[in-house]
Amino acid sequence: HELECVDLLRRARVAFQAGRTIKEVFRLAQLEAVVRMLEEHECDFVDALGRDLHKVRGETVVSELILVKNEALHAINNLKKWMQPQHVERNLSTTLDECLLLSEPLGVVFIMGTWCSPVQTCLVPLVGAIAAGNCAIISPCECTAHTAELLHRLVPSYLDNVSKATLSNREEGSKIAQAAARTLTPVTLILGGKNPCYVDQHCDISTTAQRIAWARFHNAGQSVVAPDYILCHVDVQAQLMQALKCCLMQFYGADPRESRSYGRMVNLEIFNRTRDMLWRSGKVAVGGQVIEADKYIAPTILTGVSESDPIMQQDIFGPVLPVLTVNNMEEAIAFINKQEKPLCVYAYSSNSKVHNRLKLRHSINCVSLCAADVFSDP
Repeated sequence: HELECVDLLRRARVAFQAGRTIKEVFRLAQLEAVVRMLEEHECDFVDALGRDLHKVRGETVVSELILVKNEALHAINNLKKWMQPQHVERNLSTTLDECLLLSEPLGVVFIMGTWCSPVQTCLVPLVGAIAAGNCAIISPCECTAHTAELLHRLVPSYLDNVSKATLSNREEGSKIAQAAARTLTPVTLILGGKNPCYVDQHCDISTTAQRIAWARFHNAGQSVVAPDYILCHVDVQAQLMQALKCCLMQFYGADPRESRSYGRMVNLEIFNRTRDMLWRSGKVAVGGQVIEADKYIAPTILTGVSESDPIMQQDIFGPVLPVLTVNNMEEAIAFINKQEKPLCVYAYSSNSKVHNRLKLRHSINCVSLCAADVFSDP
């Protein structure tokens, strides 16, 4: 297998050096092929993700296929502009020169997909790699075996063999970073993060509960950008808990296991990890049922959670939502800043000053802030 990978990389580098991927017409043809593949095999992707993650058709189409398709169409519509040289403002030392910024492809790009969004995390980066004129090697996640097999079969049928290749490989993010560092290879890793969700005492509780419940429990909680825990103002905790219960009933019915809209854990390893964290943390306020044979964990809300509980020490990637209380926004910011940097922070408040306070860089360290519920000041 190692020799196959080496040969694959060699062939990709040779193909890139031949210059075919640089041409605009080639890039457009490959991007259009991605769109065509998604349209012509929508049912196949729906079936594969249904078998791997119990995803329903609507969720697969919206969160996987349309997202990739829109990314490809955006690249198609903007490719000519992106490829044009950009004039750069001249300074004293370059006043007699013509200064241009020209974007060039990196060469060979390796794309490793994830199990929580197996189509999106393979094909969205592929769209970017193709648009930039690179060759790409795709490694679908083996955990979602049916989706991986479908990508292995379809991608070579639609895309030119110069611009893509697929392989099966599993590496931890830290190992990838260490290997890349030895050769100074640029790497972008999205490895998750505990995304906090602050619920202010001034917010629309019904809207807040609906958005949090959907974001945390769709795909059975297997999402890197899902809210990982709630920091709820103590004055509205009871209202929020009741509203979340109502939302789960509305979304999935009295028994979520019977709901066609509720997913399953991708494999027993993730199931066991999530179940163990659930059993060792806080108190179950909603849900808590687990069925190993079905890889089923009910939508679960925990209260009485402490900062030292296992559920607060690791990324969850499952349908479990811990709820902690704070007395004010400053306490929430202090709590968040004690943790590792999250991918995003969610804030629900009808007071725009709360969002402005959270946005300040010196107040909170995060990749992005989702101001999820902004109205006029009360």
